[in-house]
Amino acid sequence: MDREVEDGTSAGRAAWFADRFDALAANVESFIKGKSDVVRMALICMLAEGHLLLEDVPGTGKTSLAKAMSQSIDGSMRRIQFTPDLLPSDVTGVQVYDSGKREFVFHPGAVFANIVLGDEINRASPKTQSALLEVMAERQVTIDSIPYLVPRPFIVIATQNPVEQGGTYDLPEAELDRFMMRATLGYPDHDSEVQVVTNITAGRTTDELQAVMSTMDLQQMNQIASSVHLAPAVLAYIVTITASTRTLPELRLGISPRGTIAVAKAAQAFAAAQGRSFVTADDVKAVLHYVLPHRMILRPEAELQGRTAHELLATLVTSVPVPQVRAGV
Repeated sequence: MDREVEDGTSAGRAAWFADRFDALAANVESFIKGKSDVVRMALICMLAEGHLLLEDVPGTGKTSLAKAMSQSIDGSMRRIQFTPDLLPSDVTGVQVYDSGKREFVFHPGAVFANIVLGDEINRASPKTQSALLEVMAERQVTIDSIPYLVPRPFIVIATQNPVEQGGTYDLPEAELDRFMMRATLGYPDHDSEVQVVTNITAGRTTDELQAVMSTMDLQQMNQIASSVHLAPAVLAYIVTITASTRTLPELRLGISPRGTIAVAKAAQAFAAAQGRSFVTADDVKAVLHYVLPHRMILRPEAELQGRTAHELLATLVTSVPVPQVRAGV
């Protein structure tokens, strides 16, 4: 940990990024079995300093993945178990009067950490969910008109169960839009499930994972990802795709400019994880289905027809000309 980038060139920094990324992925995958693609894309989201929403049926390892990611980073981590009685002040913090000092003192809430695990986020009331809006977008909370910055890097990893409706509240579009990616794990294959059961029955938990990266490493990787070259042709390709969703008759809400930015940042981190210092159209295609579908809100009639955001996106992408990009161009 705390390893400095020895080669200061763009290619050297990308190679260092790829090496550290592989070590991080291997650590997480030592516990999360059979889900390499999802694990690596979740890490891409974190290394782009984006927020991640893990959505799937109970028992598929959503919380385990979130904990494995946080355990792999030697930084501060806080977990929030979202429940209907959770208050906004439990999340953001509160001003408490100190009789000794004769003044109000700010007591930070659970979001003051490098990685915040929000478990079953859709069980909290809309009022409590809205407490995350400012901090997810601006990395700060405002209490009594005073802004307080959270530590950097700052990443929210939230889980939710989409099939259980009792005692849950749908996430508003404004909050969904703040998650860079949404991912599902699905059920493991036979061999992977055998490994999972073997680990758990042997008493192994994510708490046994050792950190393989410090927050300084993570910040360096955030900076390297943001410096990966994004050619004008690739940027235009991204904008064409996202802007086209706004005219699809099946959607009542297309992709916002924040979604366009999320695609660009995720593609930069994906390219760096491949050891490249520039983004290609293939990098963009690799992240699209994690970044965009949860932002594409279908009209009721389209849902009744069985249409899905993933299907609409796949069809749309095939109609957009693919730019040819070379290193540094």
